[in-house]
Amino acid sequence: MYTLELLTSYAEILLWGMRSSRAVPFKNGDLVLLRFDVAATPLAEAVYAALMEAHLHPVPQAMPTSFMQAQHYGNSSFGQLTFAQPGLADLHRAAAGLITILAPDSLTDLAEVDPRSIAQGERAEQKAGAVLGRRRRNGLLGSTVCLYPTSALAEASGMELDEYAERLARACLLFMPSPVAQWKRVQQELAETAAWLNSLRIRLIHVESAHIDLAMDTGDSRRFVGVSGRNVPSFELYLAPDWRTVNGVYFADQPSIRWGRVVRGARLEFHEGVAVEAAAEAGGTFLSGRMASDAGARSVGEFSLTDKRISRVERFMAHTLLDENYGGDSGNCHIALGGASAASFTGPAQELTPERQEALGFNSSSMHWDLVNTEPKRVTAVLAGGGRRDIYEDGQFLL
Repeated sequence: MYTLELLTSYAEILLWGMRSSRAVPFKNGDLVLLRFDVAATPLAEAVYAALMEAHLHPVPQAMPTSFMQAQHYGNSSFGQLTFAQPGLADLHRAAAGLITILAPDSLTDLAEVDPRSIAQGERAEQKAGAVLGRRRRNGLLGSTVCLYPTSALAEASGMELDEYAERLARACLLFMPSPVAQWKRVQQELAETAAWLNSLRIRLIHVESAHIDLAMDTGDSRRFVGVSGRNVPSFELYLAPDWRTVNGVYFADQPSIRWGRVVRGARLEFHEGVAVEAAAEAGGTFLSGRMASDAGARSVGEFSLTDKRISRVERFMAHTLLDENYGGDSGNCHIALGGASAASFTGPAQELTPERQEALGFNSSSMHWDLVNTEPKRVTAVLAGGGRRDIYEDGQFLL
């Protein structure tokens, strides 16, 4: 799929991303979990070699295939569904790094599985995953996630595999001279834009497009944040708004593929932070079911903007990791239903306790579902000192 040179460059980017997302430097002998889908073995091998070269201890873990996932979630007893792998929590407590390479061999195997069973299984898996989350918040875990091209992704996006692989490589800056240096440049550029947005002391954000009229307060102790290394590629700037203040209508014109279902044309109407109406041109029943999964699933955990001048994601790629960074002709905004990221908190992440999270309006949910709008739009900010200012239009920030 990719030449050895491209695989080596990709591996170097992933190590950079993992290191960048950790608050403390790695030292020789640190343990790094290397999770990968089987189809991504060539890249996993390149990453393994890079980790060895860096004097780290890679622990490779092949993830279940789509068939295995369908069996686990759809053909299991309750005991099997909630089974906790022995020793996994201890392994997570020892991990200094985590690199995840996604390469789905099918996007439809879960289509016939009851979403409630999948949710139950994921909740059981999240218990061990919570250990990694705590280490990440304490600055002790560096992590990154990326995508490897597969026929399933290419087919779902309407491309041949060769074209999909080329577009993915371009989005990850693999064809650029010194790709890591290029990612550092993107990181710096977005950091400067985030600093400008944060300096405006924005109190309220108003988004308008052909099908969107949505307003939300930024909330206290918030900041816009950009490239951290945790996602490759990443071109967005995002904020965790005060979920209680979200009002108006949001529309996702870009399809979203989740658990084997396609949700297209999702329209959500919010009142005082809760989506009181939800409909979709396709997949509406599934959308409504997921929004009933827990108390925070009907509220917004994230608001994001992507500048078309920076993004290298040029079309629909059938995976949120890429699609939430879509640039295209008009950039994109997206909201995430569900849990908010602690990265948007202005203080140390470990200080964002559940009690403070609730007081500040950081949404809490086991779900995090990005829904993307690519229409031409205007985003206006109401400033703390009074007055209004357009901050985004025609797919770009208005510095």
